[in-house]
Amino acid sequence: MYDQITTVRLPADTRNKLVVLSRLKGKTKSDIIKESLDMYYEREESEIDSFTLGESLFGRYGSGEDDRATSYKERIKGKLSGRMSAC
Repeated sequence: MYDQITTVRLPADTRNKLVVLSRLKGKTKSDIIKESLDMYYEREESEIDSFTLGESLFGRYGSGEDDRATSYKERIKGKLSGRMSAC
């Protein structure tokens, strides 16, 4: 099932806590470490900023309008005036 082994050096107090937790939970030390790493990865991934998450998508899909970022105020004014005239 697992084909990679990684060795980690732990301070004595950390190892002792791991041994105690392993006995209390009835889990292997390996399982506790794997679960801890999974939780760490999840937490780190949730802290990635939105720019980094979307970076691979930026520029991938275009509107075909080169000035879209600079003409947004005019587009908003046009939409607002269209709503006002419909009232």
